[in-house]
Amino acid sequence: MIIDKLLGHYLHRVARDNLAFEPVTSSTSLPRPDAGKRYLLYLHIPFCVVLCPFCSFHRVRFQRDRAEHYFYALEQEIALAAKAGFRFSEVYFGGGTPTVLPKQLAALVRRLREHYGVTRVSAETNPDDLGSQTLDTIDNCGINRLSVGVQSFDDKLLRQMERYEKYGSGEQISARLKEVTGRFDTLNIDMMFNFPKQSADSLQRDLEILTGEVSADQVSWYPLMSAESTQKAMDKDIGRVDYTRERAFYRQIVDHMFANGYHRSSAWCFSRGPAMIDEYITDSDEYLGLGSGSFSYINGALYGSTFSINKYLRRIENGKPGVTRRSEMKTREQMRYYLLMKLFGGSLSLAAASERFGRSFGRALLPELAGLRLFGAVRRQGDKLVLTESGQYFWVMMMREFFGSVNDFRERMRLQISEERD
Repeated sequence: MIIDKLLGHYLHRVARDNLAFEPVTSSTSLPRPDAGKRYLLYLHIPFCVVLCPFCSFHRVRFQRDRAEHYFYALEQEIALAAKAGFRFSEVYFGGGTPTVLPKQLAALVRRLREHYGVTRVSAETNPDDLGSQTLDTIDNCGINRLSVGVQSFDDKLLRQMERYEKYGSGEQISARLKEVTGRFDTLNIDMMFNFPKQSADSLQRDLEILTGEVSADQVSWYPLMSAESTQKAMDKDIGRVDYTRERAFYRQIVDHMFANGYHRSSAWCFSRGPAMIDEYITDSDEYLGLGSGSFSYINGALYGSTFSINKYLRRIENGKPGVTRRSEMKTREQMRYYLLMKLFGGSLSLAAASERFGRSFGRALLPELAGLRLFGAVRRQGDKLVLTESGQYFWVMMMREFFGSVNDFRERMRLQISEERD
């Protein structure tokens, strides 16, 4: 649709402008925390056994010695942040694959809970870590939410993604998921839709497995997205993405999830009950990211850590955090970012927005708010702006564009590291 394309291009431009990182000149490179605040802590583990062709997250091929060194450095960086005054409420481990070294992960989770007062922990993993010694190791360490990257149960699609040989068939993955059900407060399953060779029947089969055979606590449905530099590889291995089918696939997902007792936790996350979600940025106005390739958003500025693992390890050894890039956001850019993230969670409190930015919030974003109302994307509900059903898909599409811009930045950073091009 024309509206979809216009909104997508607009957000892509906004995201690109907000991610114009410049070198940090501060001697410490960490942002200043609010002494009375507890932050969400994002920890990036960049190691993967399989490098999926569609993935643009910062990741490198797993090497045990290097990964062990990295986990030790990450613990030192957390201590540096605490010394700088940061206090944490919850932690999200992303990657990469955080469970590549389960013993080190479990030890770090316990330390975060015992020494830093962390109350909730979410971690990502892959299907081959289910029903194994890895699962037994991390089961009782304090992880509340385990998010498993499945993507699809269709064997043909798994082969195209180069995941079949490593992670097994859709039937095998489904069996592992059923075995782990109930072992964590929330078991989330990451799925993808709008693969070039995905049919409505294939998607329906995935939906039925999730809500029937597996009976998942939570499912996050991501539209297929990539960075510009991975497009050629994706075209060759997976095929050219047809965005004109995306809306129909999303409608199919929504109808099925609603019919089977799920509600939206965000525009693309569906839960059976109260649960932690992937999109911590919707609930956390500010967050600190540590580890190579991580991002932070503190005091109206975006911070990025070095994408060179070698440089990251050297900085930590020298008592310096990994943060090397910063982008100061103007007040109006902060408002746009706030609007985007809050509505991704379904609603935005105008009172909370005015408290944060002053009465100028509505006036400064008048063109954006007027456009959203014109397109039927939002409606006023008391003191809140709420996404309509049509608006929910707009936000899926716009977040795809936003993360696409983030992925483009990741790729530019990665290409500067000749020794880590794997």
